[in-house]
Amino acid sequence: MTMISPVSAAINHLLAREPWAREKLARHAGKVALFDAGVLSIRLKAAADGMVEAAGHDEPQNVTIRVKLSDVPLILQNREHAFSHVQIEGDADFANTVSQLAETLRWEAEEDLARLIGDVAAVRVAGGARAALDAAKSTQRKLAENLAEFFLEEQPLLVRPQAVADFSSEVARLRDDVERLAKRIEKLKESR
Repeated sequence: MTMISPVSAAINHLLAREPWAREKLARHAGKVALFDAGVLSIRLKAAADGMVEAAGHDEPQNVTIRVKLSDVPLILQNREHAFSHVQIEGDADFANTVSQLAETLRWEAEEDLARLIGDVAAVRVAGGARAALDAAKSTQRKLAENLAEFFLEEQPLLVRPQAVADFSSEVARLRDDVERLAKRIEKLKESR
């Protein structure tokens, strides 16, 4: 019996468009991957047709991919470096295939929307969504910059890295000056 979960259905939706990806995954038919985020874990099994299905808890995993929940935003921001934030145990070849699929499979929202609302409307909705996302990112960046400026200039709770470096070099120079002065004093005492 094939078990379908919302996660496997979403992944299968992406795989359905990519014959090369299904071919790669089919080579690992029957293998189970456990994605463990601590409070949430997902077990998926590669099927013979190159799709995925939910795996039972009694099936041993061939690869375990552990991720900290705190790293999820970093992973979502930059999928190309996603696997640098995870710990992988088990079948290296299967893990490599999962990594390649995670990096390259993309959801084509416009194509899916076009089936529902037509091509022109899909392009406009997707464009509006991208514009809204870009605006949200810009607002987030500006807010972070404004908060940093506030805490650096108006309510100095933070220190600029250059100020720390300058202070450190001044302390080192003062230490060296004190050591030279101490040696001069010792020489003067010895010469008396």
